[in-house]
Amino acid sequence: MYYPEELIEEVRQKNDIVDVISGYIGLQKKGSNYMCCCPFHGEKTPSFSVNRARQIYKCFGCGEGGNVLTFVMKYENCTFPEAMKILADKAGVELPKAEYSEEAKRRETRRQKLLEVNKEAAKFYYYQLRTPRGVKAKEYLDKRRLSEETRKNFGLGFAPVKGEELLAYLHQKGFSDDLIRDVGLAKMDERRGTTTQFWNRVMFPIQDINHRVIGFGGRIMGENDSGPKYLNSPETEIFDKSRNLYGMNYARTARTGNIILCEGYMDVISMHQAGFTQAVASLGTAFTPGQAGLIKKYTKDVLLAYDSDGAGVKAALRAIRILRDAGMSGRIIDMTPYKDPDEFIKNLGQAAFQERIDHAENSFMFEIRMLERDFDMNDPEGKTNFHNQIARRLCDFSEDVERENYIEAVADKYHIGFENLRKLVVNMAAKTGGYAVSAAERPKSGIQSRNKNTPEEHAKKSQRLLLTWLTDYPQLYPKIKNYLSPEDFTEELYSKVARRMFEDIEKNQLNPAGIINMFADDKEQSEAASLFTTKLPELESEQEKEKAFHDILVSVKKNSYEYYSARSGVDISALSKVIEGKKALEELNKTHISLK
Repeated sequence: MYYPEELIEEVRQKNDIVDVISGYIGLQKKGSNYMCCCPFHGEKTPSFSVNRARQIYKCFGCGEGGNVLTFVMKYENCTFPEAMKILADKAGVELPKAEYSEEAKRRETRRQKLLEVNKEAAKFYYYQLRTPRGVKAKEYLDKRRLSEETRKNFGLGFAPVKGEELLAYLHQKGFSDDLIRDVGLAKMDERRGTTTQFWNRVMFPIQDINHRVIGFGGRIMGENDSGPKYLNSPETEIFDKSRNLYGMNYARTARTGNIILCEGYMDVISMHQAGFTQAVASLGTAFTPGQAGLIKKYTKDVLLAYDSDGAGVKAALRAIRILRDAGMSGRIIDMTPYKDPDEFIKNLGQAAFQERIDHAENSFMFEIRMLERDFDMNDPEGKTNFHNQIARRLCDFSEDVERENYIEAVADKYHIGFENLRKLVVNMAAKTGGYAVSAAERPKSGIQSRNKNTPEEHAKKSQRLLLTWLTDYPQLYPKIKNYLSPEDFTEELYSKVARRMFEDIEKNQLNPAGIINMFADDKEQSEAASLFTTKLPELESEQEKEKAFHDILVSVKKNSYEYYSARSGVDISALSKVIEGKKALEELNKTHISLK
């Protein structure tokens, strides 16, 4: 649903962000901001800041940020139109009725039909489990100690031996063979025509986050039954395995601050029955970046409850890397002496599993422990190679404090001298081009100048700092506008924000929350929020502040000059920017800019 910018702004302005967020979580005033523990990731020290003047929020722990609409979308786990309706109703604003094009209507109608086929199939399987022919399936579920409430909650069912019974049922409901095949419940056989995908299996309906059935998983009940142990629906127009997770429709509202990632349906169901409703599982495939992205919408704290065998360890190591690339932390639940969560809970119970969660192992330390198994620690050469591999991995940490903490933890656990390991990391960084450890202090401008930052990261940091300075001191813009343009912000999103910001300052209408509304993607909204909330250096004297601001401005201009210089050979318009940039830099180096 498209809403005009004026309407979005009206809804936003009529919902004060502090009042709205206070309705969900407790806020405490601290200076000019309101603080609390972040509702989007687990933390003990408050790092979630809400600014009434700017009408934006920012978590300095997980990086989430945005305006009141963004918050409602994330907290309520809803779409933008749904958030608009929630806030419009709260403010008494009437929204226009949704209008769709003919093509959009056609696509939506087909999608709804496919979902309806799955819904009816789920009803059919659910009913079959509760008939005399479902006795064997019920015995299997009894053996797995699943209560009737749990079976009902997950919609568990049974696919009878005669698969054509499902076809007859769906035909009776008015669905064609084409639709049944398109949704993945049947396939075409040259000799037998349309045949069903599932028969003689316990059925697990797979639901999306809105509780709509998008696919199925089927499990054989005995060792002598034919076919693969688990059989899943193929990918369809409504079922993308790489972007959905089993159990996420319940886990997203668990409010535990974390998600437990398992390997199979039964692990998820068993954990939910034991009260761990934050458990999810991938859908018959290895964990994917798309699934990591889905989890990140709800939390950045992920616990891995994979099987304790070799295959499970390998899968866990792969998942750790995917989570880390997505900006999330992973911890490993130790399930020894049992293989999986289902076995563990059935044998040791809920309290014991909660204790394992509370003492879950840091993912990096788990990686190092698994790495150790590849080396002979009784052989000096093997031990040296192990230490070198540790140093290589420690080079991947870009933040000094984080890297130092891990050096200390690893040195303590593996009885390596802290300074010896630290030197090894520095030497390894020099060889491999990783992040080097340095004791140099950050310059007072707040720009990261050490070699741990790539030129691109350095440029982005400078641009974020400058935009935050202008948010705090909009009176500076008229003094520098002859030296600065939106094109000096070489990140596309930063340039869009700068252009709108400069226009708003010129009109004396600077509105950070309104600028965030320019972006539909939640990641872009968080990134835009960071441009108004980057932590500025704590400087006491006016002279120090003026020098810091001047250094940041020069840094942005210098990066812009170098950026367009590199493109002047192939981009005619870049040449004029290079000439203008050089002139501006020369003038800035001779110019004093007062903050008053």
